[in-house]
Amino acid sequence: MKYIKYLFFSFFAVVGNSYAQQNLIPQPQQIDIKSGNLYLDRNFSIVGKGSPEEAKFLQKNIKEITGLELPISSKDAKKSIILNLDAQHTAFSNEGYELIVAANQITITANQNRGIFYGIQTLLQLIEENRSSLNIPLLLIQDAPKFAYRGMHLDVSRHFFSTEEVKQYLDYLAAYKINKFHWHLTDDQGWRIEIKSHPKLTEVGAFRKESQTGPYAAMTFDGKPYGGFYTQEQIKDVVAYAQALHIEVIPEIEMPGHAQAVLAAYPELSCTGGPFEVGTTWGVMDDIFCPKDETFALLEDVIDEVITLFPSKYIHIGGDEAPKTRWKSCPHCQELIKKEGLTDELELQSYFITRMEKYINEKGKSIIGWDEILEGGLAPNATVMSWTGIQGGIHAAKTGHDAIMTPTSHLYFDYYQGNPQTEPLAFGGDTRLDKVYSFNPIPSELSAEEAKHILGPQANMWTEYITNFKQVQHMLFPRLMALSEVAWGTSKPDDYKKFESRVIQHLKVLDRKGINYSKAIYEVIGNIKLVDGQLTYTLSTANDPKHIRYTIDGSEPSSASLPYVSPINIDQSQTIKATYFENGKPISATITQSFDISKSTGKNIRLVEQPGEAYSTGGASTLIDGVFGDKQYFGKNWLGFNGKDVNATIDFGKETEFSTVKLSSLDRKGSWIHFPKEVRVSISKDGSQYEFVKGLSQAEIIDSDGDLVVTFPVQNARYIKVEVLNLGIIPDGQAGAGSGAWLFVDEISVN
Repeated sequence: MKYIKYLFFSFFAVVGNSYAQQNLIPQPQQIDIKSGNLYLDRNFSIVGKGSPEEAKFLQKNIKEITGLELPISSKDAKKSIILNLDAQHTAFSNEGYELIVAANQITITANQNRGIFYGIQTLLQLIEENRSSLNIPLLLIQDAPKFAYRGMHLDVSRHFFSTEEVKQYLDYLAAYKINKFHWHLTDDQGWRIEIKSHPKLTEVGAFRKESQTGPYAAMTFDGKPYGGFYTQEQIKDVVAYAQALHIEVIPEIEMPGHAQAVLAAYPELSCTGGPFEVGTTWGVMDDIFCPKDETFALLEDVIDEVITLFPSKYIHIGGDEAPKTRWKSCPHCQELIKKEGLTDELELQSYFITRMEKYINEKGKSIIGWDEILEGGLAPNATVMSWTGIQGGIHAAKTGHDAIMTPTSHLYFDYYQGNPQTEPLAFGGDTRLDKVYSFNPIPSELSAEEAKHILGPQANMWTEYITNFKQVQHMLFPRLMALSEVAWGTSKPDDYKKFESRVIQHLKVLDRKGINYSKAIYEVIGNIKLVDGQLTYTLSTANDPKHIRYTIDGSEPSSASLPYVSPINIDQSQTIKATYFENGKPISATITQSFDISKSTGKNIRLVEQPGEAYSTGGASTLIDGVFGDKQYFGKNWLGFNGKDVNATIDFGKETEFSTVKLSSLDRKGSWIHFPKEVRVSISKDGSQYEFVKGLSQAEIIDSDGDLVVTFPVQNARYIKVEVLNLGIIPDGQAGAGSGAWLFVDEISVN
């Protein structure tokens, strides 16, 4: 039999059968399309053959899609769907499967029920797509995932979701072949799991007096008590539900940081003795677990109960965002550092994590921690979840440790996925569907042997700004589809538009099921490009771009406005508004982009230090593209530097007169973002020797609220250097104390 093989996506040449298969997500590894169809009718039966639960799952879902209630039989029939569990079949991985659609029979073969289950999910997509005719194309699929770890996370501490909502979440993951559910159960703002040996964890720690609302900087609160937790019976119920979907549930119990909910219940586990209250603000708290025997005793009791509830091989112990402020001034901590021969508080964190890892290992489990567990030395058997970037995963893999890739740059689903003007309030950032789809979990810096330590990707759903389950759905879809194909190993970023067309077909299924999702895929997207000094603004949409209408004077577009034909040249300050129309009516929300053209716009720029990967959209050209970032939505149009200064040199191409430099910075201390400590402006005629002109002190920067304007007598030079100095180490008493501050800057406007 001749197969049409591919590892990502190929156009199917068989006319009449090609359309349906293009819409499978994730795309299979290998497929052979034949001529003809199978007509699925009520005369079919389902034959389990060692997969009784999977047979029931298939039966239930076929009825939901088609209305057909197919019987489950123990014997083959003339018309049947056979689930063929064959332990001797070695052609697949443990999660691989073969799906054959023949004239009167569908067969799914695998050597484990996980493979049978994934074959069923592929079949259900085929049935869903052809539900109006029930004609299923004849085909053969041989398929298996590239990554053993395909994860999705949900934070239930900041906002709580019922067991039924969590089960729905698991349904969504299963439909797209995600096999790990990371359940974030504890944090400063709420402890969500019943621990019978320490009832105050939920009696006190599961409830806060109020919640922060609106943008973080506004510091507004709703004044309403909030809380909830899962009983152990509810936990068991969810875990059993996930097991039926072949999803491993990985619980997270945070330590040593993000512990304020625990300390509110047991203040004696802190360094200061409290008192404390369950956190009402988002961000990072200074008060963390004190590494004393009473603390370890409670955490060991917690672990003892957690491992009876979760069969997962992993316990996630957090390990992130643990300020060392209290440890530095705590006599017990300082004495422990001396006693254990440790160098500093970073090594004390490693001691804490290693001690808990040893206990957990003795119980037959392994730990996962966020990449801060690398601080002070990595615990011997730990798996690193690399979130601040990919470097943590690279370091782990190069030192023989497993890693899961979940960087903020591509896989944080609490970030915006569309225009912040039309999307619900989110944490910040800019993580659109195409960016998720572009992620490669294997860093290029790793050798083939080192790459084996990359278990796979995971996306994270933090819920500070996600207050209800409808919004969870909105933030999950359609980005879950991109994660699915990345994790399965069949994504092809160069063919993103083809993936996008498949997504649009899947959105119709979400509509039918009443599942909320972001419509950002349909919005007009504006991209700023700089080529050879010419600034252009490109408009695009998942629909036909010829229906985009735009204005350049800030007025609202109508069906009679300028039609978008080609990139718009930006030669002067202006405000562009664009909308997608069909039949004379606006379909998308209007996007607005203002340009403020200065003498530095479009000129050559060089940065000494590069921004962090999560906040580097557009690179250095972001600073001279004529666009000032929005201070409320600090993702797009801002560059973020972690612990680094901004050192930017602009080349005007010839000697130019100027007397002001304008730029902006951000102060979001709860997110570790601080104003710079100084701004310095220097000039040069030859690009070699620079003369300092003027600067701003930290006091002047704070007084300006980040709207930084340096004014000086008229200068005449070809080069201008702008240095924006990072605060450095975050001081005690601030979120993230002891860590490197983030510095955010946007446009450098010179006039």
